[in-house]
Amino acid sequence: MSHVHIIGGGLAGLSAAVELAPQAQVTLYEAGPACGGRARSFHDKALDCVIDNGNHLILSANPYTFRYLDLLGARGTLKGPGRPLFPWYDLEADLSWVLRLSKGRIPFWLFRKEHRVPGMRWGELMALPRLMKADDDMCVGECLSSGALSRRLLEPLAVSALNTDIEQGSARLLGNIVRQTLAKGGTACCPWTAAHGLSESFVTPAMAYLESFHAQILTGTRVSALREEGGRITALETSGGEVSLGAEDVVILAVPAPVATGLMPSITGPDAFESIANAHYRLAEPLKPHAALREAGFMGLVGGVAEWVFLHDEVLSVTVSAANRYASWQNDEMLAHMWQELRQALNPALQHPLPEVMPAARLIREKRATFAATPEQDKKRPEAKTSYANLALAGDWTDTGLPSTIEGAIKSGLAAVDALGFRSAVSDVA
Repeated sequence: MSHVHIIGGGLAGLSAAVELAPQAQVTLYEAGPACGGRARSFHDKALDCVIDNGNHLILSANPYTFRYLDLLGARGTLKGPGRPLFPWYDLEADLSWVLRLSKGRIPFWLFRKEHRVPGMRWGELMALPRLMKADDDMCVGECLSSGALSRRLLEPLAVSALNTDIEQGSARLLGNIVRQTLAKGGTACCPWTAAHGLSESFVTPAMAYLESFHAQILTGTRVSALREEGGRITALETSGGEVSLGAEDVVILAVPAPVATGLMPSITGPDAFESIANAHYRLAEPLKPHAALREAGFMGLVGGVAEWVFLHDEVLSVTVSAANRYASWQNDEMLAHMWQELRQALNPALQHPLPEVMPAARLIREKRATFAATPEQDKKRPEAKTSYANLALAGDWTDTGLPSTIEGAIKSGLAAVDALGFRSAVSDVA
């Protein structure tokens, strides 16, 4: 049986490992104390509760993500309204609404004022075909028209999906998302989140699955060098010592772009990055939201700093994408500012309003959360296959056709498996 060495225990590495475990002997090397990368949970001592290191909204049009969860028997760990329902609040206009997409491809929701974006104009819809037809050099801002649809839906969608502002973000990448979601109708846009934390959905079930196939999972083990000879990787230098590779052994490098290019200078990859900020507020008691907010479990915000707020029992979690623009803000300042935004947006939808005094809170900044999804950086993304016969790349920064998302990370793991000649569903799922 072939031996596959997977370097990196984020979702890309876990995706590859889960796919390969029934086919080969798998050893996974993770430098940190736990697997999961940017999609994991941990106990925060300051808040004395379990929080996610980031917030992720999954759509029903994410076939690789749902296939991964189904292999692990973890689809039931997600929660969502079961229909394409999105509560929104405009902080500048002090206006709330609920976007309710129709299920099929025909957008009947556009003909019902109470279901669509308030103030939108029909002409703004032409942005969607422009995005889907965009070439490799176009930016999102070139495709959008000024108006309520852009400001209250398309721009927030672009910034959160690309983690890059619309003036620099790749229209091609956003167009690929539009093609797989809005263009297919509401059935493709049903939102889901992890009900009990990201680890409970994406990491813990994967660990159990891999152990059932006797995969070796080495956390706290850093790979510091890859030895090469004759167009092959022949050994790994790890914190636990050198690992020699046999003639049939293969390697999947599933680490962030800067780590991959540092280990293998012959590999090119994105070299500009954007941050994400996630705030977590520990509440004295669980929230009691009304109607759509209770059903969805999240709300999108426009016109302020906070962009998405997620309700997790006694924790309110907020995500701010493309957060390099807030690098000069102090953590306490940013937390206090967003708390007032949350009070403005959420209090009308709560049985008991949020208090004026901010509770205990934690701000986590991922300084290199994703590559900057610009046309220039998108062109630097490598394919899974490399010039080395037994080495493949995985990671949401590789050329998946998607921005840095859970779906892209999982797809990249399958692409690496496929590149090494193993069985993979990368070409069949979508």
